[in-house]
Amino acid sequence: MGTNNFKLVANNKKAFHDYFIDDKYETGIELYGTEVKSIRMGKCSIKEAFVRIENGQVYVYGMHISPYEKGNIFNRDPLRQRKLLMHRKEIDRLVSEIKEKGFTLVPLQVYLKGSLVKVEIGLARGKKLYDKREDLAKKDARREIERGFKAKQY
Repeated sequence: MGTNNFKLVANNKKAFHDYFIDDKYETGIELYGTEVKSIRMGKCSIKEAFVRIENGQVYVYGMHISPYEKGNIFNRDPLRQRKLLMHRKEIDRLVSEIKEKGFTLVPLQVYLKGSLVKVEIGLARGKKLYDKREDLAKKDARREIERGFKAKQY
């Protein structure tokens, strides 16, 4: 069974800027028919989304799935909360990590894996302002080095 049937629909670059990602989890998501069609067309955004655990269930809030253009009365609210599908053991482990160590959960990317829609969530620690500045400085330095390298090749 090959894993070359992977298609990225949406990713959250801001999450990597604002958080240190310690662990990643692949989850399923509970969707309705027209939402799946919209995602297949790439009409999905997780820039403002966040994940919460309530009553032993994992939910994603603020994930925007545009209404399906050819849809009808079956179109759902584009910003409604959606249930993420995980094993009970994983959820229990996440709950303990969040309570003990002050982690948070952020959605990292939405992708199609075969015919299934998957959401990758990350167990994250918030970055301080100086951490963000440090990352930007490293990024700028790397860009300068690459620019110099390209100039020498010609």
